[in-house]
Amino acid sequence: MTRPAALLAALITFAAALGPALAIAQDARSSDPIAVEDAGEAGPSITIAMPASDDHAGRGQSVRILVLLTVLAIAPAILISVTSFTRIIVVLTFVRQAIGSQGAPPTQVLLALSLLLTGVVMGPVLARVNEDALSPYMEETIDGDEAFERATTHIRDFLLRQTREEDLVLFYDVSHTESPAAIEDVELRLLVPAFMISELRTAFEMGFLVFLPFVLVDLLAGSILSAMGMVMMPPTMISTPLKLLLFVAVDGWALLVQALVASYG
Repeated sequence: MTRPAALLAALITFAAALGPALAIAQDARSSDPIAVEDAGEAGPSITIAMPASDDHAGRGQSVRILVLLTVLAIAPAILISVTSFTRIIVVLTFVRQAIGSQGAPPTQVLLALSLLLTGVVMGPVLARVNEDALSPYMEETIDGDEAFERATTHIRDFLLRQTREEDLVLFYDVSHTESPAAIEDVELRLLVPAFMISELRTAFEMGFLVFLPFVLVDLLAGSILSAMGMVMMPPTMISTPLKLLLFVAVDGWALLVQALVASYG
């Protein structure tokens, strides 16, 4: 028998053996009311429909969801650009470098502390935004445009208090934009970068002041080792414990947090 004929004979034999089993299963399913009911039902389906043109409530809910998703997507950029987070994290990083403690405290700890301090500094601003803009908008007493205008007013006031006039003029000059006649006319697209470079300048000034006492400790430790002829010993072996002792003795973390929060008035 050739190979195709043998394969055909095997398939016929398999079908003949499987036929009674299929018949028994079909009889059992037809006698089961639950199975019959399930067989007549259609499979699960998902229907996506846009709200009707006259469904104002549905459209408002869709807009709120869209706005929420957009805010969540750009939340990191908002946190860095229009809050006190940048100044705080830069100063805390300078402190860690000045102490010379390598990875202590870890970066995750500095980020968490920066976020908490940002919440403390920005708390009053966020409270006013929620009271004047977000809550009325959620209660549908004002529309989206008015809510945005009220929110940006409070944010603009905070940014202007922390932005140097020279930095703001710089961005108006480089963008070839006419100077605003009033505070309300200051554009956020120019105010935000001006605020950021002002924050970086202030953070570097505070970092310089933080570095000074620790540099003096390094110089003192290096001078002592040189006078004792121990030129082969790294000065950091002596200066790092002394800097840690100095920082703890003056309650450095409390002083640093107080200075950072007070720098925002």
